[in-house]
Amino acid sequence: MASAPEDEVLHRTENGVSWITLNRPEAMNAVTPAQRERVIALLAEASADPAVRAVVLTATGKGFCAGADLRGATGTGTAPGSGSGNSADPGPAGDRVAGDVARMIRLGAQRLITAVLDCEKPVVAAVNGTAAGIGAHLALACDLVIAAEGARFIEVFVRRGLVPDGGGAYLLPRLLGPQKAKELMFFGDAVPAAEAERLGLVNRVVPAEELRAAAREWAERLAQGPTRALALTKQLVNASLDGDRAAALAAEATAQEINMTTADANEGVASFVERRTPKYLGR
Repeated sequence: MASAPEDEVLHRTENGVSWITLNRPEAMNAVTPAQRERVIALLAEASADPAVRAVVLTATGKGFCAGADLRGATGTGTAPGSGSGNSADPGPAGDRVAGDVARMIRLGAQRLITAVLDCEKPVVAAVNGTAAGIGAHLALACDLVIAAEGARFIEVFVRRGLVPDGGGAYLLPRLLGPQKAKELMFFGDAVPAAEAERLGLVNRVVPAEELRAAAREWAERLAQGPTRALALTKQLVNASLDGDRAAALAAEATAQEINMTTADANEGVASFVERRTPKYLGR
């Protein structure tokens, strides 16, 4: 796994806060495997570093994270926005064996989301723009979410003929309840920041120019709090919502494995890369 160039994931620690910033604005911050690994490593470092007492996860430009960056990956059986990009890409459908896709999901998208959920410091998402697919789940896995007024959240998977990954079917029902979660996942409609706040996906919505200041205010307040108590509180709250997280994630990976055998999944990917409307056949 090649490491992400330093300028693609900006990092600094200031006043006890680890600031992790996705910095590929030309790609709407669609995350590459190397970036994903860098974010996971920084979250682990934040957990282990007593000087870090809170984390802010944000991005530059107009997009928070448009999903997984898989442009040029025609035939891989994954879709931009799905969050499935991984160094162990299973390759064209004809080259796969049973277990390849599930393994890719476990080692890729699921590791990123669980790194946020399991970080021992409170994580604040400062969502500056579109958060789609794995990008939406990356934001929603954070402990607190502040969004700019122009931000929006999109469960984009259905648009590509894909099953949600990156813990989506685990996170959304816990935040919204099953009926609303299914509505967002079945239709893939964009949810504006104000609506996301009303639904409880977002804690606060602020003007774009105030986003970083609002995130800084909350993060530095958290950094001044009882760090271990906050870590234990986070663990307690997250565990209270877990029927069995391992089973939920295993089921997600299995669904991905099954779905990746369909013609429509491959058509969704190919049509995106070729910039055309997909032609789904229901098989």
